[in-house]
Amino acid sequence: MLSVSRRTMLKKGPMAAASMTFLSTMSPMLRSESLAAAPGIQLYTVGKELTEDLSGTLAKISAIGYKIVESAGTAGKTAAEFRKALDTAGLKCVSSHLFSPNQSLEQFFEDVKTLGAEYAVCSVIIKPTAPIKSADDYIKLIAALTQDDYKKMAAELNTMGSQAKSAGIQFAYHNHNMEFQKWSDGGTPYDTLMAETDPSLVKIELDCGWADLGGRSPVDVFRKYPGRVRMLHIKDFAPVTHPVVTLDRQQVPEPTELGKGHIDYRPILAAAPVAGVEHIFVEQEPPFTKFTVFEAAKVDYDYLRSLA
Repeated sequence: MLSVSRRTMLKKGPMAAASMTFLSTMSPMLRSESLAAAPGIQLYTVGKELTEDLSGTLAKISAIGYKIVESAGTAGKTAAEFRKALDTAGLKCVSSHLFSPNQSLEQFFEDVKTLGAEYAVCSVIIKPTAPIKSADDYIKLIAALTQDDYKKMAAELNTMGSQAKSAGIQFAYHNHNMEFQKWSDGGTPYDTLMAETDPSLVKIELDCGWADLGGRSPVDVFRKYPGRVRMLHIKDFAPVTHPVVTLDRQQVPEPTELGKGHIDYRPILAAAPVAGVEHIFVEQEPPFTKFTVFEAAKVDYDYLRSLA
């Protein structure tokens, strides 16, 4: 999710080998629990439905089998009202995304604590120099970011991470696909962000679908940044013939339900626990063309449970 943006307006060989290396050092406790057995859901997936019927939507999510969620705003309610609805539905919020551009960090962190979450998450943080009138304007702005811009962003993320720590919350960064474009020196914006942020202050919420679309293997990220990846977004897209590192809607392929796209999540989920991953969240991007949103959420849930 883009913190102030559009939310508001591979094959088995090397990956399997890496997974086996991770698994060989996995503690018995980690080995005994499968992340796929208890998947969560990013509530952005049902964002429209939440605003129309908060209690009914959460009840349907719980009935599918989801018991943990990640919030993306509070559907026009106060954090206390949203928390009460979650409790009534038997859902636990463990992570919350920065959603509103008008909300202060202090208020956001207070809301995170009210929701009972342990993680506060954001993605690209930029301060536009000109008015942003549309999602397309924002996409163009992101595409024009330089390496210096990402270094400045990393400094801001460190500051936010320090503030979160003072509030008793762990901060994390969520990627899209544009962070995996190649600089002239062979590096990427993602490498810059990871090198310039403090590992203790800024953990990783790795969006596996966006990373894969950008040409980066999630297991590669586990290996390169050991101990930093705490959460995963689990999504898929229709296959492409080459990496896509722009959010341009004309180039991003159609989102798909899990198991109906092309990403094999078995090696990813096998390697995830020992890499430090604590939670996984289904997040399916709209539009929902083959199923209703709740049908799609069940397809996604059943797919992950089949891997447990």
